[in-house]
Amino acid sequence: MNLNMTFFGQILSFVILVWFTMKFIWPPLNAAIEERQKKIAEGLAAADRSQKDLAQAQEKVNEALKDARVKANEIIDQAHARASQIIEAAKDEAVAEANRQKALAQADIDASASRAREELRKQVSTLAVAGAEQLIKREIDANAHKALLDDLAAQL
Repeated sequence: MNLNMTFFGQILSFVILVWFTMKFIWPPLNAAIEERQKKIAEGLAAADRSQKDLAQAQEKVNEALKDARVKANEIIDQAHARASQIIEAAKDEAVAEANRQKALAQADIDASASRAREELRKQVSTLAVAGAEQLIKREIDANAHKALLDDLAAQL
């Protein structure tokens, strides 16, 4: 093999090209590649964090829904209890009103019975006077014997 100057020139140019590439082109290119790798790694880490955050948020949402359901059931139970209390109070009030109306009606009946008895006593005393008048065949003065007639009516 014949080594000549062209070969040495090519070797020298190749060495200069390799040195120039290693000195000026390779560091920025390597920095760009490392920066891109870093961005990709950060993106993957951010995606993992966002997935974890999403899972935590989903757990919080599920827990909040569970709490909301529990609270809703408590509110419904309280509403049912309050409705029962209102119904019981209304029943008690209705019973009290019925008893009051019954007492008023009983008092009215008692008053009517007293009036009827008094009226009956007056009628009996009038009939007694009329009967006695017919027996005695003379007229008895009802005003003169009022005390006697009242006593007779009270005995009836």
